[in-house]
Amino acid sequence: MTKVIYNNMIINMTSRILVSLVPKSPRPVILAALFISLAGLVSVSEISFAADDSSPASVAVRLRQVDLSQPAEATVEAVRQAVVAAQVSGRVIALRVDAGQRVKAGELLLRLDARAAAGSNVAAQAALVQSRAAYERAKNLHARKFISQAAMDQAESAWKAAQGSAGAAGAELSHASLTAPMSGVVALRQIELGEMAEPGRPLLTVFDPASLRVVASVPQSMLAGIGKSGRAQVELQENGRRIEAVRIEVLPTVDARSHSGTVRVYLPAGVEGVIPGMAARVYFTTGKGQKLTVPPAAVLRRGEVTAVYVLDEKDFPRLRQVRLGEPVSDGEIEVLAGLSAGERVSLEPVKTGVNLKASPAQRN
Repeated sequence: MTKVIYNNMIINMTSRILVSLVPKSPRPVILAALFISLAGLVSVSEISFAADDSSPASVAVRLRQVDLSQPAEATVEAVRQAVVAAQVSGRVIALRVDAGQRVKAGELLLRLDARAAAGSNVAAQAALVQSRAAYERAKNLHARKFISQAAMDQAESAWKAAQGSAGAAGAELSHASLTAPMSGVVALRQIELGEMAEPGRPLLTVFDPASLRVVASVPQSMLAGIGKSGRAQVELQENGRRIEAVRIEVLPTVDARSHSGTVRVYLPAGVEGVIPGMAARVYFTTGKGQKLTVPPAAVLRRGEVTAVYVLDEKDFPRLRQVRLGEPVSDGEIEVLAGLSAGERVSLEPVKTGVNLKASPAQRN
């Protein structure tokens, strides 16, 4: 405030001197321009003073006890997933769902042309009726000693074969309508309306989004430590979000060529923004250790340069390049080089840089 009052006194004295020196005829125009310039000086002075007078939030860099972790690349997959395949031949005549759509267990997904299956079913039912009648006649004749036991057995076998054919024809007819095997989301649709479906051809893939896990391949030397710790965090690469795993499963086999084992890391139920096939990174907890850390808010990134503003005892900031490691368990970042324990860093690096540029007196 003292600096502002002093500036105003200088401006008032300067304006009086300028009024006495300016000729009378152009005086209004020239004076207006001078007062605008002086007003600008007052504004700049006040802004500069305000910037110099404010101190950014800061934090002391310190050694902390954190979880030691080992990273591994992984892929997200669904725990419960089913591929709906055709079991009969037929053209798709009704397609009710598309990729990304939610379905309920038992809901109709698509229907195939069942005319061929219906014809086979009618023929099988007719054959069943005839074979049953023939068996009944043979049974009566055998009771009256008119036919042999061999003829009786042949009629019974024909009837049982007709029963099997009729059941298969009925099942084939039911397979023309494909329903959802579980509640979930359609991940993939592999057929279009009007296409021909053949037995065994995959048509749709459905997965349960409430049950997901990530699968990682890790060196066999890490398997014992991972199984003993039982803790891990999953990092989503597109946004850096970390999710605490609910369970870890180490498969009891090791690949003979790569000497690595498969580890399944299960995610909490109902995690948003995670779908099968996504790339992820797993940080397996392997123990405890001391690390020098800094909050992410203090880090200033410009291209490939990573730096922080270090504050001295007078809160004067100096930009210093640092080398950082991986994030630790609580979100802070490990400092590999450039800082020492006890040094204070600004938590508002952008604001600190603006203030530094607006304060030439401090830089001098």
